[in-house]
Amino acid sequence: MSVARIASRAQVGLHAPLVHVEVHLGSGLPTFSIVGLPAPAVKESKERVRSALLNSKFEFPAGRITVNLAPADVPKEGGRFDLPIALGVLVASGQLKPAREETLTGVEFYGELALGGELMPVEGLLLASAHAASAGHEMIVPPANADEATVAASCAIRAPKDLREICRHVAGSEALPLLRSRNLALRARSESLDLRDIRGQLQAKRALSIAAAGSHSLLMMGPPGSGKSMLAQRLPALLPPLTATEALEVAMIASASGAGFDARGFGQRPFRSPHHTASMVALVGGGGGARPGEVSLAHRGVLFLDELPEFERRALEALREPLETGVICVSRVAMQAEYPAEFQLVVAMNPCPCGYRGDADRVCHCTPGRVDQYRWRVSGPLLDRIDLRIEVPTLGTQELMSTEPAGESTAEVAARVLAARQRQLGRSSRLNSRLAITELTQFCRLDSAGERLFWQTQSRLGISARSYHRILRVARTIADLEDSGSIEAHHVAEALQLRRAMEPTAW
Repeated sequence: MSVARIASRAQVGLHAPLVHVEVHLGSGLPTFSIVGLPAPAVKESKERVRSALLNSKFEFPAGRITVNLAPADVPKEGGRFDLPIALGVLVASGQLKPAREETLTGVEFYGELALGGELMPVEGLLLASAHAASAGHEMIVPPANADEATVAASCAIRAPKDLREICRHVAGSEALPLLRSRNLALRARSESLDLRDIRGQLQAKRALSIAAAGSHSLLMMGPPGSGKSMLAQRLPALLPPLTATEALEVAMIASASGAGFDARGFGQRPFRSPHHTASMVALVGGGGGARPGEVSLAHRGVLFLDELPEFERRALEALREPLETGVICVSRVAMQAEYPAEFQLVVAMNPCPCGYRGDADRVCHCTPGRVDQYRWRVSGPLLDRIDLRIEVPTLGTQELMSTEPAGESTAEVAARVLAARQRQLGRSSRLNSRLAITELTQFCRLDSAGERLFWQTQSRLGISARSYHRILRVARTIADLEDSGSIEAHHVAEALQLRRAMEPTAW
């Protein structure tokens, strides 16, 4: 046979399109060409394939070898095509004869080849396994990717160690064992971070529970050491556990990223905390392969941005769209990818450049102009999209050293948050932060006292239409935490109060 066809899959965003690796052997001067929009790593596979074949006691055919990765308009990246290219060369040259014609039909091959013929792990196998399972295909994967592939796949999976084992399986002389599909247990929330570890900060803890109950974004402003980071780190434990479908969705995004899938964290809510030097591409995604950024890696979890004004302005402004839509579209010249980005944004900042403005024990030396310049690094449109904005003051020594119980535990607050979320999902099938404008009039009606309070406050604060809608959503969440069917005046008052920080009148 001078032409062989082996199946595999590429990775484009969260999709894994089927790729047929076609190998043709022809006469002429010895050449080895790979076509079909291959990345540099794919073009280099010809050298790995050559060495792997020779070191596995096969002959490398002399003549013109053409490898076509079809369809030609889909970008191909990584070393995953080494194995199908090597098998195609062996089948096309007659060195490997499948035991049956259907041996290679409905089977997908993945793996980077070491120079000795061993199979090395590749990225994105969780995505490929999910798509292969839906197509009813069998998979041949490297041993290091076996755990990842069996998480999502309900199809037959085999994991040979090297090229020789695969050839014996294809030839029918020694069948590879099937791997069992794994249903990884969803990891419970971490018990090491508890709200009781934080002394005082009752308002901040209350805002944290409201943010968790309605999936609202939160800004905390306070001096260094006041506990802003500790509060943010405890938010994921307040959120309900992920469902199996949500956990798989989070794992697929991680698999598509450079970090890859980690089975030890399967089922846990993501908590992403990028450094303030992170670029716009790092936050929203992009690069050569249009990979997911921090906003997508935090999907179904928490994105914490500490030292908010120190982030690049363009990077912060890029957060506005995913905050509204829950989706981020990464467009590049070569490709376009869309990733989910339903994250909960938590940000922290100091009240001024030195950090001690308003502190009772330390003196702030910042001029009003410097304070304004510092705070104006965060744009008004971005602030308008943050539901809760609170101040986190420094605690006194007596409060820090107190031995009295420090309020409710994480488990107690999490139970109340779960009950509030169940009310929201039962009422509108979505959390309050995701309510559409048309649903606000149906589910977020104020009583007469609440309407009077809001309109008395609106003219003084200069509340925009977006702010009005967000205040309604927060008030609805507060009412849900109290199991109240209607939004009353004290719910509106608390929602307004939790939005005061960073308002010009509060400076």
